[in-house]
Amino acid sequence: MRIIETVEELRSLIGQEVAVGDWFPVEQARIDAFADATGDHQWIHRDVERAKTESPFGRTIAHGFLTLSLLSCLSYECFEIRGDFKMRINYGLNRVRFPAPVLAGARIRPRFTLQSLEAFDEGYQAVWAVSMEVEGGHKPALYAEWVVRLYT
Repeated sequence: MRIIETVEELRSLIGQEVAVGDWFPVEQARIDAFADATGDHQWIHRDVERAKTESPFGRTIAHGFLTLSLLSCLSYECFEIRGDFKMRINYGLNRVRFPAPVLAGARIRPRFTLQSLEAFDEGYQAVWAVSMEVEGGHKPALYAEWVVRLYT
């Protein structure tokens, strides 16, 4: 866990990799729960037996949006930005790509690089370049430019 004490310290990190997370397992039960929550029950995510024979991956894969949805919780495990902030919110995404699948049972970990930090009327807006590695993989499962607002 990296602790960033001030906005000035955060600003000094622009252009640098700020944190790398621990490996996080993406199990079939999580994939099934995400499918239930979103209504996306496509067989490549849910049908373990069919995936063994019909999927080019030989097993089910996580939804790309499941991988994306893990950014918030994984960022909280990687770094904390201290200061007099009322709240930190997910403001959106500038770009998202899913270059490689996350197979059921695989482990992923995020890498956070601070691209920019700008003041606005109610606080600060940070843009993070995030890649989600797959253990043993050659390409990331996710690349995103993630916009987070820190309200004062």
